[in-house]
Amino acid sequence: MIKIIPAIDIIDGKCVRLTKGDYSKKKVYNENPVEVAKEFEAIGIQYLHLVDLDGAKAKKIVNWKVLDSISKETNLIIDFGGGIRTNEDLQIAFKSGASKITAGSVAVKNKEMVLEWLKIYGNKKIILGADTMNGMISINAWADETELSLINFIQDYWTLGFTEAIVTDISKDGVLTGPSFDLYKNIKSEIPELCLVASGGVSNISDVDELNSMNIDSVIIGKAIYEGKIKLKEFERFLC
Repeated sequence: MIKIIPAIDIIDGKCVRLTKGDYSKKKVYNENPVEVAKEFEAIGIQYLHLVDLDGAKAKKIVNWKVLDSISKETNLIIDFGGGIRTNEDLQIAFKSGASKITAGSVAVKNKEMVLEWLKIYGNKKIILGADTMNGMISINAWADETELSLINFIQDYWTLGFTEAIVTDISKDGVLTGPSFDLYKNIKSEIPELCLVASGGVSNISDVDELNSMNIDSVIIGKAIYEGKIKLKEFERFLC
């Protein structure tokens, strides 16, 4: 059964959503992210994807206090990303209650350090973040497109010991037009044993059903929840 992972994106300590990563298209949904996290936990959701958007832009962890508050006031298993570029950032994230961290831009910029993290913490604690546009990897809060192929990037880290990857199609993020099913199908065919987390584009519960039928391991959902396209009660059949 696919794992449901709601997303909370943070700017200025508030729960927001962007569209295609555009900071000028920010919409605030709740000024208290802890309240949002508690609502997810109340219906039986166990996981949370927490993104420090200020941190992603600043290239250092910024909103660690939000992480700390959510971890102390809920029992959610939190994966945290955004701005983790140094050993200090990583330690702050774990000390603030992250169960896992997502290595995105840093996995492109400083492979040696990320592999050291993998060696120290293991592949249950370090997730690969693969944000893509037109089949290529994007970094720095999606502002810069690299010349790295998405598939090659994931395969490379898979061979080095990573077992889980969050794959976000930037063109789908926040636009509620459905996930990139073909993209995820392709990744699964290339690396069948990868724990694949689909992110971006989910617009209704049928999208979740389709990803589940494709044996996608987990799905991150944001705007569809906040815009009322999916009611929290609809997730109950996926929760155990």
